Amino acid sequence: MLNEITEPKIAESNTTVTPGILFVVSSPSGGGKGTLIQLVLGNIRQVSYSVSYTTRKPRPGEENGREYFFVDTQQFKEMIARDEFLEWAEVHGKLYGTARNQVAHELNSGRDIILEVDVQGAASVRRLIPDSVSIFILPPSPQLLRERLTARGTDSDEELELRLRNAPAELKDYSAFDYVIINDDAHRAAAKMAAVIVAERVRLSRQKAYVREVVDAFTRIDRN
Repeated sequence: MLNEITEPKIAESNTTVTPGILFVVSSPSGGGKGTLIQLVLGNIRQVSYSVSYTTRKPRPGEENGREYFFVDTQQFKEMIARDEFLEWAEVHGKLYGTARNQVAHELNSGRDIILEVDVQGAASVRRLIPDSVSIFILPPSPQLLRERLTARGTDSDEELELRLRNAPAELKDYSAFDYVIINDDAHRAAAKMAAVIVAERVRLSRQKAYVREVVDAFTRIDRN
């Protein structure tokens, strides 16, 4: 169960603000990254989701500002010209991009944020933010990937075949990621993603200032 490992983020002192952690989650289309992220967001505290911009049309049930900000190509290109994207890419003939300001605001405020991107976007973010944590979601088999894309029922036959043709090239980048999670069961895979978040939060390099304050408090007691 996810709630077995959903520990709150360690509270820093009033004088120490630890920068948030950027978690970059990627997979081939239909790999299930969106489903896993939603499961994690419902169980892990103090982590937000970066809503990307896209020129593709909303799928049934999607809402503007929740799954994506849906814009037309002209609006997207104007945002590129204003340098408003942390990263952007063309994927399956559509444009996708991550707003620079949202990510910066969350991280500078000490809050963790999950970024859902394609493999191109993940590579760009790793270059720009080297201490980000990248997680690749691996479908367990080509057959299951096809079944998931077909069951989704949101793509035309041509779009579905395009996504399947592009999957092998996207899978080749798995070795560039910090973590790889095989998505053979959504709840089990989401629990693993949650475990990554918890583990990264207690990594010494991310909380040195806070740990030093705690250790110094003990040192002062010893001196007295």
